[in-house]
Amino acid sequence: MKKVLLQGRKMMKVFSQDPSRTKVLNEVNVDIYENDFTIIMGSSGAGKSTLLYTLSGMDALTEGTVAYKGEEISRFSEKQMAKIRAEQFGFVFQQAHLVSNLTVFENVTVAGYVSKRGSSGEVQEQARLLLSQMGIEKAEDRLPHQISGGEAQRAAIARAMIGSPGLLFADEPTGALNRAHTEEVLSLLTSLNKSGQSILMATHDLRAAARGNRILYLEDGKILEELMLPRYEPAYERVRENKLRDWLAELQW
Repeated sequence: MKKVLLQGRKMMKVFSQDPSRTKVLNEVNVDIYENDFTIIMGSSGAGKSTLLYTLSGMDALTEGTVAYKGEEISRFSEKQMAKIRAEQFGFVFQQAHLVSNLTVFENVTVAGYVSKRGSSGEVQEQARLLLSQMGIEKAEDRLPHQISGGEAQRAAIARAMIGSPGLLFADEPTGALNRAHTEEVLSLLTSLNKSGQSILMATHDLRAAARGNRILYLEDGKILEELMLPRYEPAYERVRENKLRDWLAELQW
């Protein structure tokens, strides 16, 4: 039986105190399971990013609760939540958001120091290992403006993974990349998931979504449907993309 890693209950999010305003999240109940590659899909404005941010504690709920490993975190103070985000969660966004005056290596190690996982030497060793796994070890001494968009996003993934997070959040991580760089990033995320990393990703890209084994479809602030797929295998990529496309068509995506 799958173990629940993150759980949201009666999640409500409105951007106004006026109850007549549209609810971005409308009493959402969701379980995110350990070792899954979970995808959040939906039309523009459906609340994909809002669901991601409220589950991660980056944005506060109007009502409802979020629990991580059985502990309710939605009532934590900002200091407590910052500690959870630093030590338990990793984040990858559409833009890499690397610090412009730090090298690739420094961008990754700084995140490791913040997560307080090991000594300075251990953080540096893990950073070099991650950069090697991402295939950008030769770029470790370069500044962000000296590398490609794909390399920058791979560096961002290394930074997110430096603290060995329990859950990796990704918000449209391929949205600003060309096709070749998109494939590089998706392959990395797939490899991380196969090694046991739990991932929760919001995306509008069918090819990116097809890498997941569980797809949640959000509409009008609610989870309308979900689709389960086998673990990703390159030989069946076209088959799973077609299955996902047909499912989305039925939902009038």
